[in-house]
Amino acid sequence: MKKKKSSKIPKSIWLLLSFLTAMVLWTLLSMNEKTARSFPNVIVTFQSLGTMIERGVFFKDIQSSLISVSAGFAIGFALSLPIAILMAWYIPVRNIIEPWIQFIRNIPPLAYVPLVVLSAGVGRRPQIIVITIATFLIMTVTIYQGVLNVDETLIKAARVLGATDKDIFLKVIAPATLPFIITAIRLGSSTALTTLIAAESTGAMAGLGMRVRSLNNSFESAPMLLYIIIIGIIGMLVEQFVKFLERRFTGWQEKREV
Repeated sequence: MKKKKSSKIPKSIWLLLSFLTAMVLWTLLSMNEKTARSFPNVIVTFQSLGTMIERGVFFKDIQSSLISVSAGFAIGFALSLPIAILMAWYIPVRNIIEPWIQFIRNIPPLAYVPLVVLSAGVGRRPQIIVITIATFLIMTVTIYQGVLNVDETLIKAARVLGATDKDIFLKVIAPATLPFIITAIRLGSSTALTTLIAAESTGAMAGLGMRVRSLNNSFESAPMLLYIIIIGIIGMLVEQFVKFLERRFTGWQEKREV
């Protein structure tokens, strides 16, 4: 099949065109009377970086958010992996836990933040709890679906050959579920970042999400937009790291080229 002409253009060129398009759109928004207040021009927005550094909060905010996101994600993943496997492997566990997971994951994190604060107080602990809950739910569902999708024929064949449950898990289920685990990591890391603002509404003294709310209250749109962009950049860096893990551990998996 003939390749399209567009496929011959290097990805770096497409990336440059995408960036230029975004800059043009941003400039147009900053020139429009109705949107100029929400979208200050590029120069003003990035000049606000110096302002936030001078205030002594920029690096503290990044550090605080990264600690909360990393801790919440790590705990969420550590809990989701065994629970997802138990749900897929044992029907009683599935029947007890699955309805609650489906119920809670439809509730926005902002809704139960006050309850978390009442029980855990203010500070970093409630932030980590909120992020843990959000990431745990999405990763559990993803990994659970991955274990369920393992070919039943492979499991039956392993049992016929005398494999124990441990052997089946390590040599059949784990390799087959690995792509789903990578996907769970991708979704969990994204969820951790998107939950950040809700998590840092728990009386946080620093953090990207907390600062966005603070800047919104003082109507400082330039640094607020800068912080939102930084959250997006962190998300893109995490995505690139997950793609590296995907290439490293699931390179054997066939993928359709577009």
